[in-house]
Amino acid sequence: MAAMNILRKIAAAAVASVVGLGGYAYAETPADTLVIAKTIDDMITVDPAEVYEFSGGEVITNVYDRVMRFEAEDINTLVGGVVESWVIGDDGKTYTFKMRSGQTFHSGNPVTAEDVAWSLQRVVKLNKIPAFLITQFGWTPENVDGLVKALDDETLEMTIPAGFAPSLVFNLLTSGVASVIDKKVALEHEVNGDMGYEWLKTNTAGSGPYSLKTWKANETLVFEANPDFRLGAPKLARVIVKHVPEPATQRLLLENGDVDIARNLTADQVKGLEGAEGVTSNTYPSADTYYMAMSQKDERLANPKVREAMRWLIDYQGMADTFLKGNFIVHQSFWPSGFFASYDENPFYLDVEKAKALLAEAGYPDGFEIQIDTMNTSPFPEIAQSIQQTLAQAGIKANIVQQDGNQLFPLYRGRQHQIVLIYWSPDYMDPHSNADSFTRNPDNSDEPASKPLAWRNSWVIPELTALSDAAVLEQDTEKRKAMYHDLQKQAQADGPFVFLFQPTTQVALRSNLQGYVHGPTFDVIYYRLVTK
Repeated sequence: MAAMNILRKIAAAAVASVVGLGGYAYAETPADTLVIAKTIDDMITVDPAEVYEFSGGEVITNVYDRVMRFEAEDINTLVGGVVESWVIGDDGKTYTFKMRSGQTFHSGNPVTAEDVAWSLQRVVKLNKIPAFLITQFGWTPENVDGLVKALDDETLEMTIPAGFAPSLVFNLLTSGVASVIDKKVALEHEVNGDMGYEWLKTNTAGSGPYSLKTWKANETLVFEANPDFRLGAPKLARVIVKHVPEPATQRLLLENGDVDIARNLTADQVKGLEGAEGVTSNTYPSADTYYMAMSQKDERLANPKVREAMRWLIDYQGMADTFLKGNFIVHQSFWPSGFFASYDENPFYLDVEKAKALLAEAGYPDGFEIQIDTMNTSPFPEIAQSIQQTLAQAGIKANIVQQDGNQLFPLYRGRQHQIVLIYWSPDYMDPHSNADSFTRNPDNSDEPASKPLAWRNSWVIPELTALSDAAVLEQDTEKRKAMYHDLQKQAQADGPFVFLFQPTTQVALRSNLQGYVHGPTFDVIYYRLVTK
């Protein structure tokens, strides 16, 4: 009943905001309910085998438990989810997991190794968009039943034919496709052998801290606390996520106390809340990388002294402190901060005199003219203009060409650029996801089998390619970490990439709220520790 009352309040506030809040009084959300205003129009499914959108990923991380996790208490430490321990066989390919005891699904059914095995088999057999995250292990619809199996209720065995490093395997097992579904409940809703697919698109069968009670597309999500969650009951009884597409309306609802969190405010709106009674804001890093790429087909950019000079001709901190303030932090390596093997040294800053000396040594004392291709959406034009201004201080005339992504990406993928200003997002939270593209170029011919970022910039790097290939197979976690640090250092110091920024996310919330966890990726956002 409380959920319905707060929904009515939100609806009333939204209407009032449209007419100028005439006569609307200050309100409060229920003490046992977290109310979030955000856009959820990207949701198309809540089936873990299919979810590949931001909002859906956030839902399943709070509804389902997974094989492995980054828990809300420490989002930087990889731990077991439904499993408590594991042993890797001498062959480096066989993983034997022991289940945690006493776990139950929302239905009351016990969580068993068979549920885990079936859930992973199901992802491979359905073969929806995110299935590639685990099919790269070498699992196929034909072999997965033999490679992923329950030895008994408490023991799960996985065989990874690809022979990947354990740290990569474990990181992939934190992804949404490693969510554990209640096999019994799903099969009760099976139609024509679909393993419950049609039902699970709009319903859930998990064991996580919350169960999803209501999903009204483009309207509302309502979650109810699971008192039997393995880490203890969530602090609040329910969570309501309201679809509010207009950031201005989100802000008004937050200021009036009708929601506890506003998730899609612009930087200006967040700044405008400074000093507002009962409201605060937090900034969280994301996992994207904004960078500038220089084609090695251009003889000027192929000169290592020119590449170094370019690194000293960017006002990284100046941009981060002005028009990017609150939304970006300086980060000068290809793997984002806050994750295994991240490298957080930022050695470069604006030093025009050092850059001029390097250009003179390279044979370009008067600079040269170059083209920067970038996207036409903010903040790319603003970043490009700042770089254009600082390059000019050393005599480099940069001509900026702004275009739609459907024009820019083919240009970049076709190696038709001189300099591109763009961004990159990892597919999964392991450094191999980015090293595989930034520091691997096994075939620099015009038509290779794959076209990683190193290839797009004609960067011929047999040594780094070999190191990248070795890193993904290294069994010792600390040695593997050191290898990725080495790759990042080399790409940072001498590669065709100038790494610029890691974006951040600003979230505005009521001041009485504590315990909200917003990690660097969309599925590391947790509700269960929130208190008022």
